[in-house]
Amino acid sequence: MPVAGVPAGPGSPASAAAGATTGPAESAPGAPDRTPRRRPDRPPPGARRYGRAGVVVLAAAVLFVCYWRQSLTQPISSDGAANALQAWDMLHGNLLLHGWLLSDVSFYTTELPQYMLIEAIRGLGPGVVNLAAAMTYTLLVLLAGLLAKGDAGGREGRGRFLLAAGIVLAPQLSATSTLLQAPDHTGTAVALLVVWLVIDRARPHWLVPVAVCVMLAWIMVADSIVLLTGIVPIAVAAGARAAGALAKRAEPDWHELSLAAAAILAGVFGAMAPLIIRAAGGYRAAPVPGHIVGLDRLPGAARVTFHAALNIFGANVVAAHSALELAFAVLHLAGAALAAWAACLAALRFFRARDLLVPAFAVAIAVNLAAFLFTAQALAATREIAAVLPLGAVLAGRLLGPRLLAGKALRVPLRSVLAVVAAGYLAALGYGAAQPAVPAMSEPLATWLVAHGYSHGLAGYWQAGSTTLDAGARVSVSSVGHGPGGRVVPGHWETSTLQYDLSRQYADFVVVKNSGTYSTRWLRGAAERTFGPPRQTYVVGPYTIMTWHANLLTRLGRHRG
Repeated sequence: MPVAGVPAGPGSPASAAAGATTGPAESAPGAPDRTPRRRPDRPPPGARRYGRAGVVVLAAAVLFVCYWRQSLTQPISSDGAANALQAWDMLHGNLLLHGWLLSDVSFYTTELPQYMLIEAIRGLGPGVVNLAAAMTYTLLVLLAGLLAKGDAGGREGRGRFLLAAGIVLAPQLSATSTLLQAPDHTGTAVALLVVWLVIDRARPHWLVPVAVCVMLAWIMVADSIVLLTGIVPIAVAAGARAAGALAKRAEPDWHELSLAAAAILAGVFGAMAPLIIRAAGGYRAAPVPGHIVGLDRLPGAARVTFHAALNIFGANVVAAHSALELAFAVLHLAGAALAAWAACLAALRFFRARDLLVPAFAVAIAVNLAAFLFTAQALAATREIAAVLPLGAVLAGRLLGPRLLAGKALRVPLRSVLAVVAAGYLAALGYGAAQPAVPAMSEPLATWLVAHGYSHGLAGYWQAGSTTLDAGARVSVSSVGHGPGGRVVPGHWETSTLQYDLSRQYADFVVVKNSGTYSTRWLRGAAERTFGPPRQTYVVGPYTIMTWHANLLTRLGRHRG
């Protein structure tokens, strides 16, 4: 309290106490207001996290629906049907796929478990392939964004994520059969991105290379292309960086070397596992083709490789069927160019990059494209380089995201260009989803066979699996091929030998496709030479159905080769 007779000055304790009690004095007229302003209330960190998670879940749901709709624009062929039927067989107890003769890619540990899960929920049908494809591609977009983000936060992290996810966002309609249909290495790329998330996010520990070895071996059982896109790149990048460090008399990164060793071991285990499965009575996979293209065919292979790369990036202007699709393809050239730019930067920073991911992805892209170019694959299937799309997108997000999307260096013209490109990508996504769905490839045939009480018959490969799937396995159609003397023999590609077992099956009809894609006009004469004249013949659209009152399997020849 103030001392008697002593005034309470502005600097006295009494004055301070009074100020604390009565609040700050009013400012003099014209003086600046120094009253501290109250910051607006912000939601707690937990609420912000839940909000961001909700946005991601909503975006994933929208993407899933868009990809599912675009997948419906292409009919499911016997390739996808075979995978669905294999998963259905596994779901009903045949876990090792006893009796199955698979293609050169089994998808045994990647897509087949996914198909089993979907079939356990909704049953067997062509929709299984569409749902699985949409699920796979949605995961591809999200994982590419997460991996590109890395440990960056704030505006830079969002920029990395959006750039990588944006590049893979909108598949071109011409790439639907490669990216949004039957398993074509896209699911392998998803699994590979998961492996890299573990490498990128986990702290160095001895459990990390162990986990990487197990995951890479698991993937290789399903698809040996992971040798080119994952195993070899990790081993080469880590080994080269260690050799470079030793050349400079520096300490090599032992964690990277342990990852290289894990990758090599995964290659060994992944190659042995299918042999063990086969020895245990499981499936048999066809050998992987890949003879070297002659020098005279390299120019043509180079053109095919270039167009294939543009196709998976949605930038194949040659494949556009309308002015609008051409405009979308031209816009997608930006994504392809950014991925190519990032791949070149990654190669230049091979020994200087902080993370192993950058040089490893550069090696993976180079090796995958080179293998596609120099083997017969370059003259066949775009799907063999499906992994180049997410790998290039991740590199673009990592290396170019900070330059293009983060910080104050982003100028107004560049921002406008990026906004136009982003709007074009979103429009392309909506355009693909808005296209009309097409019926299943063999739906009319399957409906007729079920309605007329037929249960088992024979057809060419492209009619057999698709008809069985379209009928929900209520009708089983086994594939057949050419044999000696122009006779019919059992199929040997994506089929089960149990379908030709006389004690299990009774086949009494043959389906011939008379015209159009996958025509099997040859089968009519071959069937008559093998089984004799049919008792009855029916015509259902482009199909001729020949029937006998006998089990045709008793006269079926045997495949040689």
